[in-house]
Amino acid sequence: MFFAEVLETGGLGNRSYLVGGARAAVVVDPPRDIDRVIAAAARRGVRIVAVAETHVHNDYLTGGPELARLTGARYLVPAGADVTYARVPMADGEVEPVDGELALRAVATPGHTPHHTSYVLQDAGRAVAVCTGGSLLIGGVGRPDLVEPRLTERLARAQHASAHRLAAELDDEVAVLPTHGFGSFCSSAPGGGAQSTIGAERASNPALVQDVDTFVKDLLAGLDDVPAYYAHMGPANAGGPAPLDLTAPPRADADELARRLAAGEWVVDLRHRVAFAAGHVAGAYNFEADGQLATYLAWMIPWGRPVTLLGESAEQVGRAQRELARVGIDRPAAAAVGSPADWIAPGAAPVSFARATFADLAAARRRGEDVVVLDVRRDSERAAGWIEGSVHIPVHQIHRRSAEVPAGTVWVHCAGGMRAAIAASVLDAVGRDVVAVDDGYGAAGGAGLALVTPVMHGAAGAAGAAGAAGAAVVPVAAVVPVALLAPVTSAAGGSRC
Repeated sequence: MFFAEVLETGGLGNRSYLVGGARAAVVVDPPRDIDRVIAAAARRGVRIVAVAETHVHNDYLTGGPELARLTGARYLVPAGADVTYARVPMADGEVEPVDGELALRAVATPGHTPHHTSYVLQDAGRAVAVCTGGSLLIGGVGRPDLVEPRLTERLARAQHASAHRLAAELDDEVAVLPTHGFGSFCSSAPGGGAQSTIGAERASNPALVQDVDTFVKDLLAGLDDVPAYYAHMGPANAGGPAPLDLTAPPRADADELARRLAAGEWVVDLRHRVAFAAGHVAGAYNFEADGQLATYLAWMIPWGRPVTLLGESAEQVGRAQRELARVGIDRPAAAAVGSPADWIAPGAAPVSFARATFADLAAARRRGEDVVVLDVRRDSERAAGWIEGSVHIPVHQIHRRSAEVPAGTVWVHCAGGMRAAIAASVLDAVGRDVVAVDDGYGAAGGAGLALVTPVMHGAAGAAGAAGAAGAAVVPVAAVVPVALLAPVTSAAGGSRC
């Protein structure tokens, strides 16, 4: 008998796995905060005998070296990975015992990275599950463009071959346990569900139902933006991340917060966007603790810039600190808890900005107000349609491109509201008059706003290809009557809103 316990890292859209038997287990693709892995093993009463990496990760820092050191486990890393620390190199076909008749068999599955390796869990020699990392995902595959641009097409073809190898070697009932694909930007497409099998993927996964040329063409055309912090994750993982320090940061009073803001440091308010808009410290940015905090803050902040966290409670700050540490923002410079009244000097008042819906925006346009509509969705989302006359700057670029926003009151929108709040806080911090549209983009057409939708000529993937190349240009477009449009939703879906 075996078990496979999922350890979710929801904010990053990833999973780690604790798999094993009655006495011992292996951890696959561990998160950096390994205390929760150790706790999971303790709850089951199993000893961690091995820690396995499917690849050198580009989207988060691994806890593998430290977990192996603390538990005495063997640290399994693909033989082709270029790393500087001691490990057990796993080549294709090698088998690692786990517990009794349970064992892991390494299967070379290049594509997400050149050295990528999947691990088949075998019970008495029979495959029962496969940890696929960034290879075969649920409804897709890991993206092949994170290593080196010149290798992207070659790796995309390798992804196709690797998926077919897994499908050929494993039975339909074998469980598929991927690391990416639940909102992670390491996935080439939105996640296709919470669980799957080889048989289910064989029936519907594009890598298994399309010929290689069609698959590669569609895969490359649909690639999304790459978070900027990914550039720092691979080298850090290759060198071995330092042990995690989650001790509480020093507390900052109002004077210290003012000094840090004046020095150009980032002061991040973790409260919900509704509370932030109603009142906040002038110059602070709003990244909700319960949103994709690590992804967007790490994507936007100049790498290495000190961060001070403002939260409603020590628990909220602690959760944020843990999440940020997973992507290498290790130690907040300071923190403060409470409310804006606690964070500003006596006699000063919090600042605020308005929130609105798309119906409010349509009404403001009808009244002839001086309205600038700023769309902060990603290129891939914008390619599916936009509000006529809107300006487009993706949220992850707004802190560098705020001067490009035209004069006037800026109504900021995204697909659902969270990213609009981030962008509105950045513009508010530089003195712009902003309104955060806290509404689903699907409501824009029904509110009476004129929408533009692309009319595609030629390959259906042209817009995606333009986005993948970093272009903001959308192919031939036309204004379409609102009544003819279906509601438009985020192209990414899931936790990428």
